[in-house]
Amino acid sequence: MPWSHPITAQWPARHPERLQLYSLPTPNGVKVSIALEELALPYEAHKVSFDSNDQFSPEFLALNPNNKIPAILDPQGPGGVPLTLWESGAILIYLAEKTGQLLPADPAARYQALQWLMWQMGGLGPMLGQLGFFHKFAGKDFEDKRPRDRYVAESKRLLGVLNKHLAGRDWIMGTDYSMADIAIFPWVRNLVGFYEAGELVGWGGYPEVQRVLQQFLARPAVQRGLSVPE
Repeated sequence: MPWSHPITAQWPARHPERLQLYSLPTPNGVKVSIALEELALPYEAHKVSFDSNDQFSPEFLALNPNNKIPAILDPQGPGGVPLTLWESGAILIYLAEKTGQLLPADPAARYQALQWLMWQMGGLGPMLGQLGFFHKFAGKDFEDKRPRDRYVAESKRLLGVLNKHLAGRDWIMGTDYSMADIAIFPWVRNLVGFYEAGELVGWGGYPEVQRVLQQFLARPAVQRGLSVPE
């Protein structure tokens, strides 16, 4: 039975035929909701509340033993067999392959898009997340500012890499919007918005990043995905 998974005991599916998303509107979470909106895939979103430690419940851990969002349960996985999946980058690749969209068909271009997706997962996301901790959250009270400054410097370097790459391009892959953009720009948005760290990284020095970020945020599917789950 496709819906015998423990996760459905805590978050019952009203539409069990749809892809089920377990998430929050964080940078990693909205990567998947934006992708689902862009692809027009029917899905049902469930809020995993960190305030009540939902991520540590036995039901959620049965879906994702790493206790992080986002995670999905697709009743129509490969070969029609239900699939559970976690890690936002893996989910983005899966959705692209499921639909044949948002990753280039040309093998060389596909690997180039994937390299930028990995760049976000291994570099931009972790660095901006640490910067946020030391600038806005508990780390801001540390008297020793060397940890904060280390992440500020690396965040500035990564933004410089991105700014240089975007010069003369509409999107990461040139004229084609892709999963690489969906992975990267929620984190950039979070840096200057939620983390309030624009001045800290010299935001005005990255005009190409600013340009593409605004272009990204103007997309209707992005605007919808940013508020999922409500």
